[in-house]
Amino acid sequence: MKRKLQSAFDPRQYMLSRDFEVFYYSDLDFHSVGSHSHDYYEFYFFVEGSVVMEIDSVPYEVRPGDLIIIPPGTRHRAMIQDGSVPYRRFVFWISRDYCDALCAQSEDYGYALHTGKTVFHYDVIGFNTLTGKLFALLDEIHSERFAKDSRITLCVSDLMLHIARTVWEMETSSAGDRELSAYEAVTAFISAHLDEDLSLERISGELFLSKFYLSHLFRENTGLSLHQYIVKRRLEAACEALRAGAGAADACALVGFSDYSSFFRAFRKEYGLSPAQFRQRY
Repeated sequence: MKRKLQSAFDPRQYMLSRDFEVFYYSDLDFHSVGSHSHDYYEFYFFVEGSVVMEIDSVPYEVRPGDLIIIPPGTRHRAMIQDGSVPYRRFVFWISRDYCDALCAQSEDYGYALHTGKTVFHYDVIGFNTLTGKLFALLDEIHSERFAKDSRITLCVSDLMLHIARTVWEMETSSAGDRELSAYEAVTAFISAHLDEDLSLERISGELFLSKFYLSHLFRENTGLSLHQYIVKRRLEAACEALRAGAGAADACALVGFSDYSSFFRAFRKEYGLSPAQFRQRY
């Protein structure tokens, strides 16, 4: 799914959209763009690479897990130190007018924009939660589902509020929040990778959580095993695909079931209908 949502790098430094744009880039031998500024906010999420970000002529060596918020009018550029290393990042642009509209609903949306800080560092779990929300937004933008525009609006609001909350928590949080954050990180990872391998081993390795703790986390928060939770999420996603007009076999493949027979059995057990009957009825 990541490859499907990846953007080809475009050196333009202006928005085509009135409200916001989001990109997921992965490049080799990247040629840096010169120092520039925007009339909108840029949220830069650094995943991988060898990069120094220059902000108002001050260099900063970015680390995986960094979020850099660049306000309008701030000159900046990314300087590649080693072009042989993959350069992966998300870039989210959002206009001042759109930010103002969100803040008119609640000042909470703008918390991260007014701390006086530019760079925020997330741990592995927190950053995976954040990138899960970015992948969810990109997935919706690339979809042709019912109520797509409304869902995109919700995704953007959720992303902005999540950033505001996590920035606030970086300054004020206690150790008691860690288990909930880990659970949110895992559910976000699952949502972003439903069509991929979601074995206990893979999730444990990606999020640096022990398999025992991961299993405990889901029993405590959902009453389900991790496998049962993933099956339920895949079936919910399959229902959305069927409602949108996908065939049963296509829905099975889209949501990551390894074979159709196991998908059919799980679907019938959960909903009392075969996938084809569900599609016909709804």
